Amino acid sequence: MQGPAKKFQDLSVWQKAHQFVLGVYAVTTLFPKEEAFGLTSQLRRAAISIPANIAEGFKRTGRPDKARFMNIAQASMEECRYYLILSKDLGYSDTHDLFELSDEICKMLEAYCKTLKKPG
Repeated sequence: MQGPAKKFQDLSVWQKAHQFVLGVYAVTTLFPKEEAFGLTSQLRRAAISIPANIAEGFKRTGRPDKARFMNIAQASMEECRYYLILSKDLGYSDTHDLFELSDEICKMLEAYCKTLKKPG
């Protein structure tokens, strides 16, 4: 069994979130050029926010502060999920794989938040 994470990169939820960002960047390169300052930018910024908030929360002291950053990551994940639905409905890209990865990240973030809310 692995011990506690020493740096944010050790967190499996951060690793998955980072993979999600890389996937978002790959998919958004296929979006129409007129979306560069619209959906492409919005989706990329929301995606980047997920692992960034996990990383920032990792260094915060105190469970409530850590949980707050994980909650921000959760909210950014939900924002991305909407943008993925919109991207698919507009016919810009097949976002099935990213949506599956987002499901996994959502579950991991939820579990992490529950752990932070436990006493001790």
